[in-house]
Amino acid sequence: MKRCSRSWERLFAGVGLSLFALDGPAVAADMPVKAPHIQAVFDWTGLYIGAHAGYSRGSSSAVLSDPALATNSSIFSGTIGGVQAGYNVRLSSGLLLGVEADITFPNYLTSNSVVSLLATAQSGLTEQWDYVATARGRVGYAAGPWLAYATGGLAWAGERFLNSPANGTDEKVLNTRLGWAAGGGLEYAFAPHWSARLEYLYSRFEKADIKFPSGTRYTSTLDFQSLRLGLNRKIDWPGSGNFSPASLANPESDRWEIHGQTTFLPQGYPAFHAPYSGPNSLTPAPQLQQTWSNSLFLNARLWEGGEIYYNPELLQGFGLNDTVGVGGFPSGEAQKSNFPYPHYNTSRLFVRQTFGFGGEQEELASGPTQLAGKVDVSRLTLQAGKFAVVDIFDGNAYAKDARKDFMNWSIWAPGAFDYSADKVGLTYGATAELNQKQWALRGGYFLMQAVSNANSFDTRVFERGTYVLELETRYSLFSQPGKLRTIAWLNSAFSGSYRETLDNPAFDLDIAQTRRGRIKYGYVINLEQALSDEVGLFARWSWNDGKTEIMAFTDIDASLSLGLSLKGAKWGRPDDVIGIGGAINALSRDHRDFIAAGGLGILIGDGQLNYRRERILETYYAYALNKQLTLTADYQLVTNPAYNADRGPVHIFSGRLHGEF
Repeated sequence: MKRCSRSWERLFAGVGLSLFALDGPAVAADMPVKAPHIQAVFDWTGLYIGAHAGYSRGSSSAVLSDPALATNSSIFSGTIGGVQAGYNVRLSSGLLLGVEADITFPNYLTSNSVVSLLATAQSGLTEQWDYVATARGRVGYAAGPWLAYATGGLAWAGERFLNSPANGTDEKVLNTRLGWAAGGGLEYAFAPHWSARLEYLYSRFEKADIKFPSGTRYTSTLDFQSLRLGLNRKIDWPGSGNFSPASLANPESDRWEIHGQTTFLPQGYPAFHAPYSGPNSLTPAPQLQQTWSNSLFLNARLWEGGEIYYNPELLQGFGLNDTVGVGGFPSGEAQKSNFPYPHYNTSRLFVRQTFGFGGEQEELASGPTQLAGKVDVSRLTLQAGKFAVVDIFDGNAYAKDARKDFMNWSIWAPGAFDYSADKVGLTYGATAELNQKQWALRGGYFLMQAVSNANSFDTRVFERGTYVLELETRYSLFSQPGKLRTIAWLNSAFSGSYRETLDNPAFDLDIAQTRRGRIKYGYVINLEQALSDEVGLFARWSWNDGKTEIMAFTDIDASLSLGLSLKGAKWGRPDDVIGIGGAINALSRDHRDFIAAGGLGILIGDGQLNYRRERILETYYAYALNKQLTLTADYQLVTNPAYNADRGPVHIFSGRLHGEF
């Protein structure tokens, strides 16, 4: 399976990087894509690349034989996302001929990819789809910015078949089905290089006939329907006569922006000392894993002060040891759901309303979650929808983004801040921010997970949830700007107690036996201070009461981090950055006693514990290849991983290739 995953990594990394290489300087990292006026006649001829998201519905009839028979007819559905590329030729008559290839992936929730479940007394069979790909022709009619088309061609479906015998080890078979696809769509060119589409596709695949080593046999049919919204970027090659960087660098409208990013992050370590290991331990054997993320950020102004933001992502890869084994986990790109193939996720979808109070104005810089423009310094901003708690709270100019700066969880974020988040770090909530020239006050409410480390949320609004309040003060020290943020937070959650679990031997260290409505609280102090135009300092101190189980982030009850960020102007590389930082993490008395007795935390649990504070050193060099691409080398030293002096130290080496526009 790892060999298969690596082949997909190479294929998709090439596709992702080509998005940036093909478009050259027209998509500089610091320049958003905005909407000029539509050309009189849109030129449909040429190469395009794009992405899509939508909804799928499929059906399957299956038979399991071991030799007992079980049959099932199932309907499966869920959200999807993927990428496409193609080439069009428009004739003078308006007739358009084209070819297109695409690949589509399911939502990251496991339930969205399950085709069928079957069981007998001897077997338990799960069929899951990993991707659907097509290679199709297109025939249509283009009139000005509009295109109507029909499409059809070949299709492939990649699946995995998992069998859990009653007696024996689990079995897995990977299979690819061939088939055909047909459909149609309507596409609209809303800017000289951009078009949006609505497309329907129906696919039917050949019958699968799977034989497992145990002798179990499984057959199934499969068809697949999808309704997809797509976004395409037309590629005009430099020197073609149509290539015009000015059309993007000098936009004529500020109604919308499009940003994107891709990050490929391999990470590994050599063997280290460990006399014993538990279910949540880093394996002491050498290990190498990788993650890969691809994101679009589609932002638009709806009305005066009103904005909407949509962030679809494709996520793939594994954290070290399936993202367990260290409180301060070494990769911020490694989430708690592991994907051998890319999975689609609507990572952010929210609305924002800003009310200006007049007076002095300031310019907001364009960014993935910020439309550029002038706003009143004195303003109230409301936001509601799906996003990450740390999108709004705990900002820091030097240690905040694992795709660009520090990677370790307890350095780019406050380790003891157990904010609401699903397994990929997102939640649903609402925030309010009152901004003034020298300070800002932010508050928010977010849905809490139904149970610890879950993707489902407790919908008892205000009875359960995360409450956050932050005061940011801005000042100048020796003529250099600085910010101090103070955060107070409280979780009302259905959670278990470490001490109650320990005190009752009948619970056998199962903390779920003590779950009920409980309160957890804590605070964060966050400092960023410019020391010069090229050097910045950051520091964080975070703490929580440590009495109840961690709900969403990581097994840290107190954390201190400190570091420096240095730009490369001194050595003629102004866009390069060197970072050096460290963190010391600790557990509460109740938490460490629970882990020492053999309990399992959200990320740690070696079976026993020789407790010491976890210490982490991280340093990186980010080398700017150009305005779009950055290559980073990163080293982390983890002493007492998972607070255990019997294990480690661990030397972790990482690379990171990040592209953005």
